[in-house]
This record gives sequence, C-alpha cells and structure tokens, in this order.
Amino acid sequence: MIELGYTLSSEEFPPLELVKHARMAEDAGFTFALISDHYHPWVDSQGHSPFVWSTIGGVAASTERIRIGTGVTCPTMRIHPAIIAQAAATCAAMLPGRFFLGVGTGENLNEHITGERWPSANVRREMLEEAVWIIRKLWSGENVDHEGSFYQVVDARIYTLPDPLPEIYVAASGEHAAELAGEIGDGLIGVAPAKNVVQAFEAAGGRGKPKYGQLTVCWAKDEASARKTAYEIWPNAGITGELSAELPLPRHFEQASKMVSADDVAKDVVCGPDPQKHIEQIRKYANAGFDHVYVHQVGPDQQGFIDFYQREVVPQLGDLLVERQRKRRVA
Repeated sequence: MIELGYTLSSEEFPPLELVKHARMAEDAGFTFALISDHYHPWVDSQGHSPFVWSTIGGVAASTERIRIGTGVTCPTMRIHPAIIAQAAATCAAMLPGRFFLGVGTGENLNEHITGERWPSANVRREMLEEAVWIIRKLWSGENVDHEGSFYQVVDARIYTLPDPLPEIYVAASGEHAAELAGEIGDGLIGVAPAKNVVQAFEAAGGRGKPKYGQLTVCWAKDEASARKTAYEIWPNAGITGELSAELPLPRHFEQASKMVSADDVAKDVVCGPDPQKHIEQIRKYANAGFDHVYVHQVGPDQQGFIDFYQREVVPQLGDLLVERQRKRRVA
C-alpha cells in the first residue's frame, strides 16, 4: 500500500505560490509534500529558486494537517550542518509532528556558489554521514564541540527544539547511497522506481523504514500540450547519468538539454490526460517497494493536475492507497 503526496517545485514558482500550492494539496487530501531546496533552477525557463526555509515558514502558517519535508537539502557545503540543524528544528517546532528533513549529497549546480571544490561522490557521502551525525547531536540539546574530518562545531547548542524531533530521510539514486541511507537515515527518498535501491537500503538497516519515491508528470488536456510543456520547462529529465550532479550552471543544463528530445523527456515524465499511464507509474513504485509516492506536476497548471488526480486517478488506485486516502479520495 502507498500514501500519495505532492511536490512543491521551488524551481518553478515563487514562495507565495508555493504556499498556495501547499494549501491546495492539503485541501485535496494529499497527506504530505516535499519541497525542493535549490540555489538555482535546473534551467532558466523554470525561473525560480526561493530560500526554502523561509517558504516552509509560510507553509507552516497556512496549513494545518499536511506533512512537509525537504526534498532534499544538502547539509554539507552551501550551508554548514549546524545551521541546517537549527533551521530544521525551527521548522519542526512550527509544524509539530509534521515536518521531516530530507537530505542528500547535493549537486554542483547549487553547492559550488561558496567557492568550495566540488568533491567526488565517495567524499560527498562521507561528508553527509558526518553532517547527519552533527545534526542529530545538536538535536540532543547538549552543548556540542566537534572536530571532524570535514566540519568544526564549537560550543554550539540549539535551544528551540521540537517535540517530537523530526525524522531524517536520506536521498539515494544508487546502491552505495542507498546503503548509507539505510545506515544513518530514518527513511529513503528516491526519484525512480528502482528495486535494487530499495533492496540495498533495506539490507543496510532500512527494513521497516518509510521509502519515498518522486514521480514526475505533466498533466494537460491533451498529450501533445503536455509533452511540449514538459520539454520546455523540465528538459533536465532527459539528462541521465552523473551529469545532474556535476554540471555547475543552469546554462550548462540548457546546453546538455539540446541533445535531448521531447521523446527522451517523455520517457521519464508521464505526459497527458490518460489516467492509466499515471496509475501504471505509481504501481511501478509500489512494486519496487516504495510506500510513499509524491507527484511532481511540471508546469503552471497545478489546479488542473489536482482536479485530474482527484477525479480520474485516485478512484482507480483502490486498495493500493492507504485507507485514510481511499476514504477521502485524495487528489
């Protein structure tokens, strides 16, 4: 069984629009949402990238039930993990029992801005492991002094701590990252229905922990319009392999996207108004072992997407959905 969630796409919308979308998602019956944490959008046509921690404050003041998590924060370079620990604790205090911290090793696109050298994937995983340790230690409420391989923390204590403390979910797209997620995380975040990633996560200590998968779609009244919107706004979906972590600027993604066709994008973005195509992809995540699927609608028509899911997708998911969402016929 799965729980259905929503994506707040910081790359595509200004902060007040994201707050509005969070309210729309809550009203529609989505039980959780993940909000992206970027310094830059992937490509300039996406157009936005507000500071996620301020936006979450607005969401906290405007919603009552929906759970919110970062999808995902890189707590290793752009912002020191001690600062992330304080920011996340404050958000959790504003969203009691309904905030979680999603973390990952990041992308050069966002993390190069302070001038630090972009490290290898192995080093980034080591940095993330130490960063998560620091965050958890600071969340104990103790005074923390730490001299580590990558970070220093000197006489730091967080005074505003939530009850309960938020969970930390770790993003992974490959098996090595999934193993780390199983070891240090309270849950897994993935962006593809990859059974091998789920299996590696569970084998490394993640068995029984929640597993979140992001599904990117582009609903429109006809498939041709959806494919056009997806290709114009989210061409980075067609960029595969390690490039997404390594390219430093939106214009580099735009250059790489010129080698990607609309057909390439449509392979990874469900396009159009056929509910069966959306349902098929949701089931792929469930079959891979994910128990939470959060849907990212590309483009400006978020309300149309929500209405479509409420009217034509959710009723056909049946017993695949958790009971509370079946009763509400969520989004």
